[in-house]
Amino acid sequence: GRLEAVTQQMGYHPQYLDSFLKTQHYLMHMDGPLPFDCRHYIAIMAAARHQCRYLVNLHVLQFLRAGGDPQWLRGLDFIPPKLRNLNEINKILAHRPWLITKEHIEKLLKISEWSWSLAELVHAVVLLAHCHALASFVFGCGCEQDDGLGGRGSLKPLSPGNQCFCEATAGNGCTQELLGVNRKRSLDSCMELDSLRERMQRIHMETEGREEMRLLQQDREEGEGQGAEVGVQDGTEHCPDLSAGLSPLTDTDGEVTGATNLACYMQDPDFGYQDFARRDEDQTQVFRVQDYSWEDHGFSLVNRLYSDIGHLLDEKFRMVDGLQSSAMAKRQGCEPSVFKRGIWNYIHCMFGIRYDDYDYAEVNQLLERMLKVYIKTVTCYPEKTNSEMFDRFWKQFKHSEKVHVNLLILEARMQAELLYALQAITQYMI
Repeated sequence: GRLEAVTQQMGYHPQYLDSFLKTQHYLMHMDGPLPFDCRHYIAIMAAARHQCRYLVNLHVLQFLRAGGDPQWLRGLDFIPPKLRNLNEINKILAHRPWLITKEHIEKLLKISEWSWSLAELVHAVVLLAHCHALASFVFGCGCEQDDGLGGRGSLKPLSPGNQCFCEATAGNGCTQELLGVNRKRSLDSCMELDSLRERMQRIHMETEGREEMRLLQQDREEGEGQGAEVGVQDGTEHCPDLSAGLSPLTDTDGEVTGATNLACYMQDPDFGYQDFARRDEDQTQVFRVQDYSWEDHGFSLVNRLYSDIGHLLDEKFRMVDGLQSSAMAKRQGCEPSVFKRGIWNYIHCMFGIRYDDYDYAEVNQLLERMLKVYIKTVTCYPEKTNSEMFDRFWKQFKHSEKVHVNLLILEARMQAELLYALQAITQYMI
């Protein structure tokens, strides 16, 4: 249930990894407005938008460990309306964040039995953006487990068989005490997994037994219609059928496997990214950073409504900007800061975010066509990343540089989603 494949790749940049893990831990496991089971379910909803089984499976297990209701795993039709109402902004933020408006915010916050508080909504928005962006990194670095634990295998682990990447951060604030804690957590996770397997196998067997009894009872009824009616009453009303939610996690031997169908976790699956079309006659479509920026607006708002998360996010943005990329930039014939800014602004441009002080002609000069195709795919529809595109992009870069590009994609995409969502919240508050 941990992010081994992800932390292996981020381990090439230990200081960033440390910052990322602090943020991930704070979002999922520290005090905050949202209950722990809801946090993991929101992560499932976010990862499902990009068909990211790696993250869905991870958070399904953590959702159950947090005491989550197994019924919820049957899909969005089986969760509380309050959570289900989050589906619309999840969909928009994942694919076309420029469409989010203060009306979407108002609809969630309006006074009713299922209304969100501002603090809860900010926590949810940060979770959604975090998981959407992390899905891009998972696909971009080949962590998506297409075939067992090996995944695509295009990127090799930092060190074979190493399961705890605290070692990667040695000398960067990771103590032996923390290393021991993580090893203990790994053992605890194994014990929890065994317990979870037994629990799921038991429920699976009970469900099969109930189904047999239901079918026998149906056969005894005189009419097919009457039998069906009794079957529904006996099988659903008095004893909920959990097999629909748990079967994706168990095989015939009761072993924990992966979710087979992610469609139950999303609505409107055909809704995806479309090129942001800037119309000169309608300047309001363009998001101008000069009018609303992370530094001047977003940071203070998110930190006020969800204590300390702004500092953690800001540190992560600064950390990725400070990573060294001299060799990568030198091959492109420019300074490291110029190369990184070109990638960052290109990603933001795809989401309609513009910087008035930047010459966008530089993007075409700095970024080769295959690199641009790769960046756009991983940013906008990461689930379409294929091995051919992956291999062609990797040829000119060192391994750590490949990871660096994907970290830039992760953070630029996350900031873009946050800017749109936080601006909509600000407009609602005003």
